[in-house]
Amino acid sequence: MVTILRIGHRYNRDKRITSHLALVARALGVRKMIIAGEKDLKLKDSINKVSDSWGGGFNLEFVLYDEWKPIIEKWKIKGMKIIHLTMYGENLSTFEKSDTFVELRKQPNNVAIILGGEKVPGKVFQYANWNVSITNQPHSEVGSLAIFLDHFIVNALKTSFSNPKKQIIPSLEGKKNYR
Repeated sequence: MVTILRIGHRYNRDKRITSHLALVARALGVRKMIIAGEKDLKLKDSINKVSDSWGGGFNLEFVLYDEWKPIIEKWKIKGMKIIHLTMYGENLSTFEKSDTFVELRKQPNNVAIILGGEKVPGKVFQYANWNVSITNQPHSEVGSLAIFLDHFIVNALKTSFSNPKKQIIPSLEGKKNYR
């Protein structure tokens, strides 16, 4: 499935936003996220507990900030297709009409998505096969990721998880039992 690379994570500043990125990624069908930045064992533990309770597998990996470049270079050598989500890119509404987008959806195992934390190094724009925006206005990378994955991963909103210990029973009348 799709792999996500988050460039930049500063424990004191980014813990909530990075946590939300991981939760959204997991909920919409992503199984691996690499974070280039400060190692955050609390975040890793928290996401592992969510996966343990709610099912499915999600691999959260931390690497040093400077390792983002070798990771992307390795992906390029392997022929992976890289999509950088940025407000400076081509609008998703245009990109998703392309034959390229349709073909990428058929082989999501070969796709990596890059999300910036702090200021994204200019080289990322060059490494990416596509720089894609949800809107060309300032916005949250969490919202950007959620919208992109909903459009990119077939049935992302219907992702099911193996071996859940907890499961919500959808209801129009408030909270219902979960197991």
